[in-house]
Amino acid sequence: MEKKLVSFIVAGDPSPEATLKYMKALAKYSDIIELGVPFSDPMADGPTIQEGDIRALNNGMKVSKVFDIIKEFRKTNNTPIVVMTYYNPVYKIGVENFVKKLNEVGGNGLIIVDLPVEYCGNEYINICKKYNIGTIFLSAPNTEQERLKLIDNNSSLFVYLISVYGTTGTREGISEKALNFLKNTKKICKNPVYVGFGISNKEHVETFIKNGADGVIVGSAYVKIIGKYGDSEETILKLEEKAKELKEGTKI
Repeated sequence: MEKKLVSFIVAGDPSPEATLKYMKALAKYSDIIELGVPFSDPMADGPTIQEGDIRALNNGMKVSKVFDIIKEFRKTNNTPIVVMTYYNPVYKIGVENFVKKLNEVGGNGLIIVDLPVEYCGNEYINICKKYNIGTIFLSAPNTEQERLKLIDNNSSLFVYLISVYGTTGTREGISEKALNFLKNTKKICKNPVYVGFGISNKEHVETFIKNGADGVIVGSAYVKIIGKYGDSEETILKLEEKAKELKEGTKI
């Protein structure tokens, strides 16, 4: 089975128009685009992505504009799109309204970071099934076996395995604990297991793939480029280069 690269950026960072350009650049080498809905209190995210959220929100980014970006992207590109959000924006719009709209504009999957699998209920799962939106739940390094089975049973696209304790952000190396946790997770999960948090270069990708990951999720490495170079041709080139490098790491 081909190993996957999921590339994350914040929708509207620094503008909807720039996001669309970045998505097209990343899609050249990415198997899935993960689009983050900017949020004022992103508890799972480190400084880099928090700064991306702030840039987007300061420029007036709203959930409706996230849907507009996806709709526009879908006119010319078939790369699957997963939306990552916190529960508050979904709750405000209404779960069914949010999921229905995501389907209508061409989205493929949904991650609600602060919606624990134990509390999502059958309603959320059934709504996602109704509108053909894949569900993805996160598993932490200290997730117990029974809970991991529940996460696996309720995830229809892949299980999102958090490789480290703490928040998102680039890191220097990969711990043995992270690799052991991946191996244990693979023994339990029937779904593909994609690893995220702290992955920023080809060597990181290769290490996780060699140890059984079905895919990797990278975000902060891209958002850092966007923060440094802004809305420019340089950003587009740097994003393409990084995505190409990371994708090469999946081909072992």
